[in-house]
Amino acid sequence: MERLRLILRFVLVALVAAIVGCAEQEGPPPSANVSRSPFGTTESGDSVDVFTMVNANGLEVRATNYGGIILSLRVPDREGNFDDVVLGYDDLAAYEADSPYFGAIVGRYGNRIANGRFTLDGTTYELAINNGPNHLHGGVKGFDKVVWEAESFDTHDGVSVVFSYTSADGEEGYPGTLAARVTYMLTDRDELVVDYLGTTDKATPVNLTQHTYFNLAGDGRRDVLDHELTLNAQHYTPVDETLIPTGAIAPVAGTPFDFTASTAVGARIGRDDEQLRAGGGYDHNFVLDRGDDSGLILAARVVEPTTGRVLEVHTTEPGLQFYSGNFLDGTITGKSGRVYERRYGFCLETQHFPDSPNQAAFPSTTLRPGEEYRSRTVFVFGVDR
Repeated sequence: MERLRLILRFVLVALVAAIVGCAEQEGPPPSANVSRSPFGTTESGDSVDVFTMVNANGLEVRATNYGGIILSLRVPDREGNFDDVVLGYDDLAAYEADSPYFGAIVGRYGNRIANGRFTLDGTTYELAINNGPNHLHGGVKGFDKVVWEAESFDTHDGVSVVFSYTSADGEEGYPGTLAARVTYMLTDRDELVVDYLGTTDKATPVNLTQHTYFNLAGDGRRDVLDHELTLNAQHYTPVDETLIPTGAIAPVAGTPFDFTASTAVGARIGRDDEQLRAGGGYDHNFVLDRGDDSGLILAARVVEPTTGRVLEVHTTEPGLQFYSGNFLDGTITGKSGRVYERRYGFCLETQHFPDSPNQAAFPSTTLRPGEEYRSRTVFVFGVDR
């Protein structure tokens, strides 16, 4: 009997230890990790770091606190071969000198505002004109060109880097002090989760997004015209010759903008179409079919047929800007000395609609004191076998 009691006591102690151990295990598996290393110094003397996140399956995301830029993203093809599927540069100096928003967080307002002007609560605000006659992606020094505070975390869901930046009242012409926080989390489900959070002390428009250029063939080797795209959008917002929405919500049916069924990016991009001429290809906002669902919905799916790589984009946003890399023109030499020719990358920028501060019929982008700006986008990587 005494021996039985000792055995039972041993089993009970072991069971309690196991339960306590499970309760204390809040982090991801040991194979998932995040590391921090120097990336250089800006022209103004700010030190910049690079954060490398790796999940249990070997997916790797490298991001820097200069502009929150995703520097590289290595994912496997159907044969298990890993490659970098985003465009960019090898060093910080190149990003500072001249970048078409490669991999960056853009804000305070992603996309265009007509004539760099809007009126809010009876006051008219003047913004920088940095894209033809319009304001684009937050101005001359938007969120893509600032050094963010950064901290890395291991959590039960994955490994994360949190970027924080406070945009002062009047910065680039915007009203209010905006405290912004953007989190990149890499999970073992092969997801890159991007969470946006913002608060302000004065009413201001906010529209943050992520501006990574993807090429699922890997390493910017060729154009993206054979990528097969599906968009969960039966409508889009046509634009004028300066790429400002006209205010119309137009059906995609019967137009080159119909990606409701999987279609190669290049299948109709060369058609004689007024909207394609305006953008030099696709550079348009698509109105996502979300109905009354305010949560995450599937917005886009892309398949690269030769490698089998698949990218799905899920978002809480009402719109998505599909940009087919029309303004890449062979003058940029990117990573590993590769020259980025026209349409060597595409962007899927989840967002509220362009020029919403001037378009009363569009979903509002106004953030007020006491409110929180919250948005989530999830990039899911896989293979089509």
